[in-house]
Amino acid sequence: MWLATVQYVPFILGAIIFFVIGWIIGAILGRIVAQVVSALRVDNALRSAGFEEVFNKAGFKLNTGYFLGALVKWFVIIVFLVASLEILGLNQVSFFLQDVVLLYIPRVIVAVLILLLAAVIAEIAKNIVVGSARATGAESANLLGSVTKWAIWVFAILTAVSQLGVASAFLQTLFTGVVVALSLGFGLAFGLGGKEAAADYIGKLRKEISK
Repeated sequence: MWLATVQYVPFILGAIIFFVIGWIIGAILGRIVAQVVSALRVDNALRSAGFEEVFNKAGFKLNTGYFLGALVKWFVIIVFLVASLEILGLNQVSFFLQDVVLLYIPRVIVAVLILLLAAVIAEIAKNIVVGSARATGAESANLLGSVTKWAIWVFAILTAVSQLGVASAFLQTLFTGVVVALSLGFGLAFGLGGKEAAADYIGKLRKEISK
């Protein structure tokens, strides 16, 4: 027993040293990611989209850099933890971490990045559309900008949820139902509320054709 214990001590020390190195690397990479995201001012785009109020109601503070930095930090730490457990011969625990954590956390990171990029792109696209519409003298510039913004958000949310693997078939069915409902609602609204305007427009076209 003593001989087995003595032979196992180097593996324990090696696993501890390896895990400590991983912790240090994860902390450094987490800080770098947090600073880069803060420099990109992603939080300002999320605030303009109204997400800060949602986070405050949930009891959280809007800090995207800290969140992404923490994700990267713990992902690196868990990678080194899996390697340390394999050094110790604890393969079952390492298999669990690989299947549950390492294979799913990257999906979470990608989904979050999609939403963050959507926040920035949606705000930029909205400003471009509103500015272009106002330059042409369109009266519904703000409406066009809002439609552009929320169209990007809806697409990004669907993509992020699909990336997480949450009921893809259900989401497709739900999206199809929403599109059909909007189409029917628009058709009924135009048919019931805009029939007089349509009749006037058709009458004007007939007069122009007759002339």
